[in-house]
Amino acid sequence: MLTRRRLLQAGTLGLLGLDLPRLLRAETSRGSGSIRSCILLYYYGGPSHLDTWDMKPNAPKEVRGEFQSIATKVPGIRICEHMPRSSRIVEKLAIVRSVHHPMRNHNAAAVEALCGRTPLGGDQELLNDDANSFPCYGAALNFLNPGRHNVPTHVALPQPMYNVVRLPGQTAGFLGAKHNPFQVNGDLTRSDFRVHELTLPADLSPARMDDRRELLSIVESQTRGVERRLAGRGLAVHQDRAFDILASDEVRRAFDLSRESQRTRDRYGRDTLGQSLLLARRLVEGGVRFVNVNDKFNNGQAANWDSHENNFGRLKNDLLPPSDLAFSALIEDLDARGLLETTLVVALAEFGRTPKINGNKGGRDHWPDCFSVVMAGGGIKGGMVHGASDRIGAYPALDPVSSGDLAATLFWRFGLDTETEIKDLTGRPYRLADGEPLRGLFA
Repeated sequence: MLTRRRLLQAGTLGLLGLDLPRLLRAETSRGSGSIRSCILLYYYGGPSHLDTWDMKPNAPKEVRGEFQSIATKVPGIRICEHMPRSSRIVEKLAIVRSVHHPMRNHNAAAVEALCGRTPLGGDQELLNDDANSFPCYGAALNFLNPGRHNVPTHVALPQPMYNVVRLPGQTAGFLGAKHNPFQVNGDLTRSDFRVHELTLPADLSPARMDDRRELLSIVESQTRGVERRLAGRGLAVHQDRAFDILASDEVRRAFDLSRESQRTRDRYGRDTLGQSLLLARRLVEGGVRFVNVNDKFNNGQAANWDSHENNFGRLKNDLLPPSDLAFSALIEDLDARGLLETTLVVALAEFGRTPKINGNKGGRDHWPDCFSVVMAGGGIKGGMVHGASDRIGAYPALDPVSSGDLAATLFWRFGLDTETEIKDLTGRPYRLADGEPLRGLFA
């Protein structure tokens, strides 16, 4: 039998975006929540909360570290000296300083951050997704409340994250592959960056697209049984949506960074994070409802925020300057374009870092017992701190926040009922979110 994989390898149907139908589902209900979109910025590796958003200047030296704090535009809120641009937008932020969960390994902790769940397999270092894993946020949104007819509900960029195995929490899990994000893969810093799956050849006319629909119909009649097992019901509907997206000028324009001015691209930073956040802004402007932006995507402390060694040198010289530039640009740009009120921005990691600097390596190790998450937009009051850590940043001292609380907040802002049940492949039901929304953060 001529398989789909063979056809793709041969290039016969490559232009049809055969993976795309699995990323789409029929548009059912539209929520009545306060936001249209969410950008989730994930700092892979775990930045030190004590050296960024929750500094402890009065703690012992082995806790407070080398950095000084600076004042922000909000009296009483101070952050790291190496985040000067962020200090000027604190009036638009809610800093949550009391987040915690029990997972100490990157992979297991990623499920807490990206799905709002404690993984059933426990605290495993090389945990990865399988068919019955918990779905990520965007997948759940796509399952319950997808977006417009010809626009992907959920996009992830610039590449998937890996810690030996692919980091869990990046798929639709038990909701099915058709709810996976539209995954961007590529170097966004290149002047000729394009999303190849959405690039049509110049000679592909609407008539030829119709011919390819007929060809796809023939292929699917041969593989219908396999596809139903893999992708679930309604496959034909998802194929139709794939064609609609491929033929959408609006979608292709949203992914086209070359339409931005050089000044704007410079403002975000000409690195991967900066251009990823700029693309995220373009996507929500174009109607995408959920965008995952991964800051760093390879394992190894030199490749991400996992600062077991040389914590202060890496933060000062490599990590904080581009992050400060890009994050502040995103918030200011969304605000200037009138998008901030309807776009929730969540900046988080899988955990924070240990209060005490380790041995003679000058680093900090994994610490999920208390860390910070930053939110903006989507009705956030701004200029506020929620919760507090203790005097050395080790444990919540006021208003502890769980991963489930963050999940409930996110879904609530989309107008979804957190009591809604979703079921895994065995039929076991789960609440959409196990926590309670942080309603006090919002106006």
